[in-house]
Amino acid sequence: MVNEWFHPAGSLAREGFDSVVDARIDGWAHTGFRSVTLGDASALATSTGPSTPPTASASDTSPTSVELPALPVERVLVPLAGESFTVTFTLSDGSTGTQNLTGRASVFHGPADCLYLPTGTSATVSSPAGRIAVAEAPTTESRPVQFLPAADVPVELRGSGISSRQVHNFATPAGLDCVKIIACEVITPGGNWSSYPPHKHDEAIPGSESRLEEIYYFETAVSRGSQAPEAADPFSLFSAYSSAAGEITTSATVRTGDIALVPFGYHGPLAAAPGYDNYYLNVMAGPDEERVWLISDDPAHGWVREEWENLEFDSRLPYTASETSKEK
Repeated sequence: MVNEWFHPAGSLAREGFDSVVDARIDGWAHTGFRSVTLGDASALATSTGPSTPPTASASDTSPTSVELPALPVERVLVPLAGESFTVTFTLSDGSTGTQNLTGRASVFHGPADCLYLPTGTSATVSSPAGRIAVAEAPTTESRPVQFLPAADVPVELRGSGISSRQVHNFATPAGLDCVKIIACEVITPGGNWSSYPPHKHDEAIPGSESRLEEIYYFETAVSRGSQAPEAADPFSLFSAYSSAAGEITTSATVRTGDIALVPFGYHGPLAAAPGYDNYYLNVMAGPDEERVWLISDDPAHGWVREEWENLEFDSRLPYTASETSKEK
């Protein structure tokens, strides 16, 4: 049986992008996502694992630029891998601009520069060797262009014990001022769990829960500092299940480039297999007027949050640009 809400790497490739999520997917309305590899993919290789999704060979050379068409969506651009990116854009009023973005060796090397582009903006993104993600959400409201340097991205250390993870809140209300988009990155070291306890956000309950679609874009790699044979196959496990708002069943082994969509229902946990680190980029947006992330834990599992108070935080985190740095 095909799971309509889980998409293996390459299955959403179109229009020169490695993946595209938008309203052309039946039942999807409030969020979008694009990822693309530019230039020399072989230059992106790092010691932490695969440099590119398995849809493309590391020996391939892709075009060094890609066009983002002018659509009624706001966008946040965040480099995934690669040293440098240039974004040249034209706003809906005809004015133009250029912004350089500094990237990172991989998604496991701390935050990267981010750029917010308002609705109706077209852009050209170029890099001699890089991979970049674009979060999207339909809106007719406009915000100014915003640049968020990596050094200013709010970094949160969440949970404790084997539920320790690192969150980059680049496009949550703590970061960029978006109309609809709520987006963040989460790093889960090998053997740890995140998106846990399982939770949902599919009902409008003022002050308690908000309605948000959610996209998970995954990458996996050999755990930082570990030595592994070439045959190593980094993976994690992810699940989602039904709530009163709708039926969904996702029980997936996830690897670099895979995408899980959560239109409703409980989702989590994400379990990073021992020996393999996990990264996911979340994009959320919904029909509610307020841009806020409010969740309800599955009543069967929410009690585990109390256990965190008695556990030490994972000493492997935070992951920064340096594999040996442990800056707090």
